[in-house]
Amino acid sequence: MSVQTEGTDTAGEPAVRKAGPPAPPRGETRASKTPAGRRPAAPYLLLLPALLATVVLLGWPLVKNGILSFQNLNPRQLIQHITEWNGVDNYKEILSGSDFWHVVERSVVFTAVNVVLIMTAGTLIGLLLARLGKKMRLLLMLGLVLAWAMPVIAATTVYQWLFAQRFGVVNWVLDKLGWHSMADYNWFGGQFSTFFVVIVLIVWQSVPFVAINLYAATTTIPKELYEAASLDGAGAWKGFTSVTLPFLRPFLYATTFLEVIWVFKSFAQIFALNEGGPDHLTETLPIYAYVEGVGNQHFGMGAAISFLTILVLLAITSYYLRMVLKQEEDEL
Repeated sequence: MSVQTEGTDTAGEPAVRKAGPPAPPRGETRASKTPAGRRPAAPYLLLLPALLATVVLLGWPLVKNGILSFQNLNPRQLIQHITEWNGVDNYKEILSGSDFWHVVERSVVFTAVNVVLIMTAGTLIGLLLARLGKKMRLLLMLGLVLAWAMPVIAATTVYQWLFAQRFGVVNWVLDKLGWHSMADYNWFGGQFSTFFVVIVLIVWQSVPFVAINLYAATTTIPKELYEAASLDGAGAWKGFTSVTLPFLRPFLYATTFLEVIWVFKSFAQIFALNEGGPDHLTETLPIYAYVEGVGNQHFGMGAAISFLTILVLLAITSYYLRMVLKQEEDEL
């Protein structure tokens, strides 16, 4: 019996076609299929410039700093081009002294206070932006952007003028309000008053980032969820805890992580205001490393302190990340 592949057979019935392999999905050709076990190289090639820049700009200086921390490097060695290796003597001297641990404690407390104030104020202002009208929101965002865009040294100089002892605006306002003892108050003469000015400055500079980004995060929350919550009888607080907060929680975790890093490594504000004074009482780890390394010209010691600073920051951030991951696992 013969089978025709086209047309109809003699009985007028449709011809039987030979079964062939299934056609590939639309938009896909056989040649476009990646062989098993092989991955496309394009993503890795796109990441290569960023990886090279990271290695050159961050990795190599970190390695050089680590090598320098094992040397006794002072002006004499620099002038005579002498390399004096002293092993771990720099680390022993730092870790065995009480100054380093006082500075570590001060840096951790300073970072914690700033981050709590920044996240609290930034969250409240971000939620306020979400509830304001269009014109008031635009005006407030303009003020936040201007505060955020001001250079660090320029902002620090403005705060030096504001809190100046004789002609400062803050002392003049306090005097006019009845606190006459504050007329010639020296804000930079004590540890806590100096830290107060530094904290106000850093919070003022950091709140705009948190507020604007949190407002942007609130715009991604579907309005239907609020409508469903109101139909269930949820009030303002219940709607915040059941709808707004779950959506904002990942943002709050990530922003807090960034703020911990940024505040911990703050240098320009503290150094420009009072250079870590009075009597080194407002030195944090970055200031301490600079004063010991560049100020006292003990470059090997300064390199060791900066390397220990990185380790302390890694310990703080790893503890925070572990705490966040544990909370997320408990919620699941």
